Amino acid sequence: MKKLETRLWNPSFSHIYVEKEAFLYPLTSEIIGKLNSKIIEIDRYKDVFSNSNQNFSIQKNSPKLILAVKKDNYLYKGAEVCQSFENSNFYYTSSIMNCLYNCEYCYLQGVYNSGNIVVFVNINEMFEEIKKILLEKKNLYICISYDTDLLAIDNLIGLVELWYQLLEKNSDLKIELRTKSINISKLKRLKPLNNFIIAYTLSPEQLSIIHEMGTPPFKKRLKAIKELIELGWNIRLCFDPLLYIKNFEKYYSDMINECFNIVDGEKILDISIGSFRISKEYLKRMRKNNPNSLILSYPFSCKDGVYSYDDKRNSKIIEFVKNQLIKYVPVHKIYININ
Repeated sequence: MKKLETRLWNPSFSHIYVEKEAFLYPLTSEIIGKLNSKIIEIDRYKDVFSNSNQNFSIQKNSPKLILAVKKDNYLYKGAEVCQSFENSNFYYTSSIMNCLYNCEYCYLQGVYNSGNIVVFVNINEMFEEIKKILLEKKNLYICISYDTDLLAIDNLIGLVELWYQLLEKNSDLKIELRTKSINISKLKRLKPLNNFIIAYTLSPEQLSIIHEMGTPPFKKRLKAIKELIELGWNIRLCFDPLLYIKNFEKYYSDMINECFNIVDGEKILDISIGSFRISKEYLKRMRKNNPNSLILSYPFSCKDGVYSYDDKRNSKIIEFVKNQLIKYVPVHKIYININ
């Protein structure tokens, strides 16, 4: 039955929608050349991607690729619910919209109507804008992988090395690449940079298998982390979102113990922890897309338009995880995301 179900879907990226203007950029040719896909010319990516008559969950079974040209808003101010790690001039950017993975709790399903993936091919124009802002601000901290997992799709898109080259020439620019991917072969060939942070999101193995569809297993992520640390890369660990579930103490204590049996806590740059939190509007859409989700069906409390666990449960799970972590890392390296 599973084989039959699989055959019902076209393979991922069987079709590529390309804006007319996007054909003018070299990255478009590079991406198309790597795939044997049907090419469909379009006027605007939003005509395909932003159409309200779509089903995010169904499209994730067979996502299509959309190549577009970004016109403005190359940088966005970092959101208050996100951690700046004491960096000034905190921004994030979206060179890709949507993710290869399909995590049940991911806010992207509340942001976008579509499960397809948009790639903005005019990356060099984005870089020029960043350099102008860098001259004005003197330093920048940019999270480049909030709305996707850049590393997971890098074999096809190839943006990670382009960001690396930008950092080589601009020491006052710092980036965070957040990921769950074990696609580290290219990083292993590059010299680590102090201003390039690789942030790995980790969840207990039992939860990852059920709720993080398509992601690499927990143990393989640990192996990748250990390899990168030994090569000298700055590694941030992100235990976020923490899920308040039955027996969470066992799940998270076992995960942390296993993590630091493999990873040297002294060599970790820092750690981010935070409980599940989501805006009111995003959660509404997420529940509509996934009505059978136990995670999303939880009776959250709403505070200032953000849904999360109540204060007592939030404090309980965060303090528990923090107390487990300080067995292995200094407390000053632990940053807590507070709603």
